[in-house]
Amino acid sequence: MSSTPHDPFYSSPFGPFYRRHTPYMVQPEYRIYEMNKRLQSRTEDSDNLWWDAFATEFFEDDATLTLSFCLEDGPKRYTIGRTLIPRYFSTVFEGGVTDLYYILKHSKESYHNSSITVDCDQCAMVTQHGKPMFTKVCTEGRLILEFTFDDLMRIKTWHFTIRQYRELVPRSILAMHAQDPQVLDQLSKNITRMGLTNFTLNYLRLCVILEPMQELMSRHKTYNLSPRDCLKTCLFQKWQRMVAPPAEPTRQPTTKRRKRKNSTSSTSNSGAANTANSAGSKKKAPAANLSLSSQGLGAIPNCSLNPGRDGDLCHSTAVTPSGQFKEKH
Repeated sequence: MSSTPHDPFYSSPFGPFYRRHTPYMVQPEYRIYEMNKRLQSRTEDSDNLWWDAFATEFFEDDATLTLSFCLEDGPKRYTIGRTLIPRYFSTVFEGGVTDLYYILKHSKESYHNSSITVDCDQCAMVTQHGKPMFTKVCTEGRLILEFTFDDLMRIKTWHFTIRQYRELVPRSILAMHAQDPQVLDQLSKNITRMGLTNFTLNYLRLCVILEPMQELMSRHKTYNLSPRDCLKTCLFQKWQRMVAPPAEPTRQPTTKRRKRKNSTSSTSNSGAANTANSAGSKKKAPAANLSLSSQGLGAIPNCSLNPGRDGDLCHSTAVTPSGQFKEKH
């Protein structure tokens, strides 16, 4: 069976300009497309194991997910770790959402040594709500993703900054309840806050408490300690890290430059050294090099741990004009 131009693996024999493009499976945006397909395959019977498998497929073990938006009481920013990410996506569907997918437009990619960053300033999170009424919500903002540069290409950091949102109600529903002002008043009310359901917002508030407790829960699961013992151990280790002195930076040894001496000074120094050596060879006494003999009587203090004749620890040695030594106590 011969391949045709419609075959994805078709390669034209007319040269490199007619070959098929590089498969977009290697592009980071394709991972978002795969994530959308995985979310569409979710069923009502999907349990925690399904959501854990979903997070394992698309997020790294140390991944973080951050949401930034502004509510009536001010700006909010929530960051959750890898263990809380599966529950975040499940709360979206528990709030009445039947479909969830992301649309990336005009995204920019930057490649690094071990990661790929995708910056999309026109990202839309689209959710289809079945209750309390049939509504389509488009949440627009900026999405910044960091993927690991490997075969799995999983998400390491997810940061979605929400700017605005729109809730769309079909005209057919409005026409059906045109004569019912009570229903029209209910349809005019928003069912989300900045595109997020109350289930998701409550979970994000709860994550503020749960996120710092991840270390305690992990220690309890690993070492089977009581909650009180886990708290004591974590606090003690944190105290040790605070008390421990910071590591001193390694200092590079300074290289000393050798100064070059002039030839005249070196010859004079060598001549003086030769004269001193000849004088020292004639007088083999220890203090022969001292200039005290020319000045009459001199005293050289000589302190030692061995006591002298009278038990003193320090005595002096006198030099006579003839060059002989005489101890003085």
